Amino acid sequence: MSERMYFDHAATTPVHPRVVAAMTPYLTQVYGNPSSVHGAGREARKALEHARDTIADFMDADPQSLIFTSGGTEADNMAIIGAAMAQRERGRHVITSQIEHHAVLHACEFLEQAGFEVTYLPVDQTGMVRLEDLKQSVRPDTVLVSIMYGNNEVGTIQPIEEMGTFLREKGIVFHTDAVQAFGVLPVHVRKLPVDMLSVSAHKINGPKGVGALYLARKVPFSPILHGGSQERKRRAGTENLAGIVGFAEATRVAGEEMAERVEKYKQMKAAMIAVWQEAGITFCLNGHREQALPHILNVSFPGAHTETMLMNLDIAKIAAASGSACTSGSLELSHVLKAMHLDEKIALSAIRFSFGITNTVEEAKEAATAVAAIVKRLVRE
Repeated sequence: MSERMYFDHAATTPVHPRVVAAMTPYLTQVYGNPSSVHGAGREARKALEHARDTIADFMDADPQSLIFTSGGTEADNMAIIGAAMAQRERGRHVITSQIEHHAVLHACEFLEQAGFEVTYLPVDQTGMVRLEDLKQSVRPDTVLVSIMYGNNEVGTIQPIEEMGTFLREKGIVFHTDAVQAFGVLPVHVRKLPVDMLSVSAHKINGPKGVGALYLARKVPFSPILHGGSQERKRRAGTENLAGIVGFAEATRVAGEEMAERVEKYKQMKAAMIAVWQEAGITFCLNGHREQALPHILNVSFPGAHTETMLMNLDIAKIAAASGSACTSGSLELSHVLKAMHLDEKIALSAIRFSFGITNTVEEAKEAATAVAAIVKRLVRE
């Protein structure tokens, strides 16, 4: 067996060598503050804006609409709290879904404490939000809707275009958390009817601690960080120049390799499923079959509890995830799986395998074979 098999790329990814090389000069030689007016500052500013142009071009956005953040969590908080607070005199109703990342859910909880009312849309058994449910939930005082592009646990892709088209007709600000989709699938904001979109570098082989928020012009917005005029007075604080340069390089690499990566991920999914079918073990795929992120495979093995499976996989040097949050030393059932109303045996045995650039199809087969052996042993016990 390989030294270690990492199938948790939806959690974080290894930094690409090209990204490391691109960042190094900005950690060692170009250390000026982009806000400084002297030569060192101007050199840093030039690199910052070049990176902004690169990332904006990758997502087909106006560079001035891109706000750099410390990651996806800040971008989500900035979008939800910033847009809601800016419109609180017009209305105090926000809509999101039950399966959002906690960066969105907790930001919405903050708004509830601030006097807003939040509607949490349900999903079907594939993890899909129904457009009709959204339409029926909109009220005259609805000022913001936030629905994720693709789910980080089960991979289901939401009907963002249809939702956005409807919300645009209603004049309601629409945000999408695209952290899991960005860099894996094409995300073009000029074509998507969205007003705000969150992305993160460390999900696409860039560095941790840097992300961005696409904020369309004329979207009502109140900054949530104060103390400087950076990012056109929308996000105070000295920019993480090396991280932003690395982010830009990661988008370049992702753009060059996207088609090849997606094809590989599809082959890996198919290979793992084929191994389990051949092994004769009982398993169930979670999430939508067609409308799904190519790099996420969420699967349940009834009779083999998630926590026990993860421990055995770790011993076998296979890194996977549950999508569960560790609370007080025990695994709590994922809010996503709860919202999908899966059978208890299915929900309590779910494992997420997520693929990345370091994985191979052969490695996927090897891991799947090990998984099958573990499942057979656990179910027999």
